[in-house]
Amino acid sequence: MSFPLRTLGLALLLPTLALAQQPTSPPAPAATSSQWYLLDPEQDKAMGISARRAYQELLAGRPSQPVLVAVIDGGIDSTHQDLKRVLWRNPREVPGNGQDDDRNGYPDDVRGWNFLGGPDGRSIDVETLEDTRLLARLQPLYAGKTRTAVPTAKRAEYDLYLKVKKSYEAKVKENTDRLKEMQQAYDDTRQGAEGLRQVLGVARLDTATLRRPPSQDPALLRATSGLYANLRQAGYGALEDVLEEIQDGIKETKNLLDYGLNPKYTPRAEVVQDRPDDVQQRTYGNPDSHGPDPGHGTHVAGIIGADRENGLGIDGVAGNVRLLAVRAVPNGDERDKDVANAIRYAVDQGAQIINMSFGKYYSPQRAAVEDAIRYAASKNVLLVHSAGNESQNLDQQVQYPASVYQNGQRIPNMITVGASARTNDENLVAEFSNYSKTQVDVFAPGSQIYSTLPQGRFGNMSGTSMAAPVVSGMAAVLKSYFPQLTAEQLKRIILASAAPTHTRVRQPGSDKLVDFADLSQTGGVVNLYRAVQLAQQESQTTGSR
Repeated sequence: MSFPLRTLGLALLLPTLALAQQPTSPPAPAATSSQWYLLDPEQDKAMGISARRAYQELLAGRPSQPVLVAVIDGGIDSTHQDLKRVLWRNPREVPGNGQDDDRNGYPDDVRGWNFLGGPDGRSIDVETLEDTRLLARLQPLYAGKTRTAVPTAKRAEYDLYLKVKKSYEAKVKENTDRLKEMQQAYDDTRQGAEGLRQVLGVARLDTATLRRPPSQDPALLRATSGLYANLRQAGYGALEDVLEEIQDGIKETKNLLDYGLNPKYTPRAEVVQDRPDDVQQRTYGNPDSHGPDPGHGTHVAGIIGADRENGLGIDGVAGNVRLLAVRAVPNGDERDKDVANAIRYAVDQGAQIINMSFGKYYSPQRAAVEDAIRYAASKNVLLVHSAGNESQNLDQQVQYPASVYQNGQRIPNMITVGASARTNDENLVAEFSNYSKTQVDVFAPGSQIYSTLPQGRFGNMSGTSMAAPVVSGMAAVLKSYFPQLTAEQLKRIILASAAPTHTRVRQPGSDKLVDFADLSQTGGVVNLYRAVQLAQQESQTTGSR
């Protein structure tokens, strides 16, 4: 998992904190729903996917079939009250007996499989970046050498070394600077919060308190009003939530510097005990599909299929769904071997849709991943992949898994998704999202997305990691109500549901205003209501043949 996937809230957070200390305009009106991404652009004035409208007007009373969606991620909290009923369970496996009852090569895979685990039950949490792994391999071979001193047959590898060295050094500097900035932001915000709590005589600076503070002091009212407006706009319930998120960001940035960017850190050999370069090796790992840090995967899972029938928490995009946890994505960069095996495992368990909220910029075993994608295509399985969170134009910088095979052929059973935001204005594209007129298929809501978190909690996260499961959920709805649709038909319908939107938006990574329609192949945001209409038309056409 590329690092920004887990800390994107910070990109929105820091400017919000700065604004909160200045006089601001009156507070924004309260959101009509914490799950704005399910709302309808016309009826609700939010750039959601019209899911609630689709259920109410098009799908009510219509029969559906269960759909299995695999979540290749860092793990899922199987005890969450809004997920436990919808999680996949292997009926052919006897839990805890240490045996491979269904003889699929994965003993005790009752809830899924963990390709980051070892035979003694331990699991990798933090891994190195692919840049780091490549540098560790190539630096002993090429450090201090000139290109002319390298044999002609090795010059491509030498060029890769120079590229990796440059990107590695840039990431070390970027994250060293980021750690200092975040620590300063945390210290300043914590100090300000302590002072404000003391003046107001309250224990917590939540939005309810800030909206009607126990004070008549004009200056204090202005301060609390500004802070309230900014918390609401950024999707936080309290200033303490902001502090917690900065703390998480500090921890992850420090982990990245200490481990992810440390060429001497090699947990794989001790923990997993596999053969990392052997892409033909399939059966390694353990059945711990929860993992040490299931926050990201739990949030992704809730977006796709949180229980719509229990009256608790949130509603997943899809209803008649089962979620299969496949753990292959650490805090750091996933390995190609694990991704390829995770795809194959999911397909073999019967997954019809696979969500892949991860990505990186080097793929040394790309062929193995592409073979697994072709295997999924042969079994009619749709893959949904996040576009990445570095504000990059993917026409200029490839992110993996790429949307095309190495031979240039477009992958017919994969959708690549960028992240959009709530308002149809210059902020419609999420500021962190990667984009591309050719490599990103479509946009979906991915900014301040409210979903499930470990230990029964709920909260907002931002990223293309959140946009991909919105699309996976849509695909599951379509497959559930229109089971005859193939993976390629699902992709075509979902892309066709995204009407081109010509709003002038800030191009990610700059203040330049561009046409939103130029940032992806379709030029629009996915819409479940239109997708269901298209699926109905497709079904009628197919049925009349």
